[in-house]
Amino acid sequence: MRKFIRHPIDIPIEYSIGDSVDSVPPHLQNISEGGLCITTHQAVAAGSIICIKIGIKQPPFEAEGTVMWCHKKDDYYETGVKFDDDSVEYAVRMVEQVCHIEQYKNDALLKEGRALSSEQAAKEWVKQNAEDFPR
Repeated sequence: MRKFIRHPIDIPIEYSIGDSVDSVPPHLQNISEGGLCITTHQAVAAGSIICIKIGIKQPPFEAEGTVMWCHKKDDYYETGVKFDDDSVEYAVRMVEQVCHIEQYKNDALLKEGRALSSEQAAKEWVKQNAEDFPR
């Protein structure tokens, strides 16, 4: 079983630390047990409290976590965030599934010309991917 699953890169995500919001939108790289990894365009100090906002649906999903590490990679930073609350981790994983389903729906339209409802896309995506989706 995979520990990480590739995340669609065009899903809107924001983060803030105190009153500071990254001016260049980050990307969600992956979600793992207890947290997630995002790419940011500025260094974030380990130990910082960070608010993550994923606006795939309204109202957007928001959760607070702690920055565990931040490593420079090329022209960006990989930043690891840990959630202390198991219910937040579960909610993040549900948001991730919604993101994948929305990406599947968009791909079906762009690549195949099929306009799927969210429910149709969810059924197809689950049938094709649920077994491979990390628990």
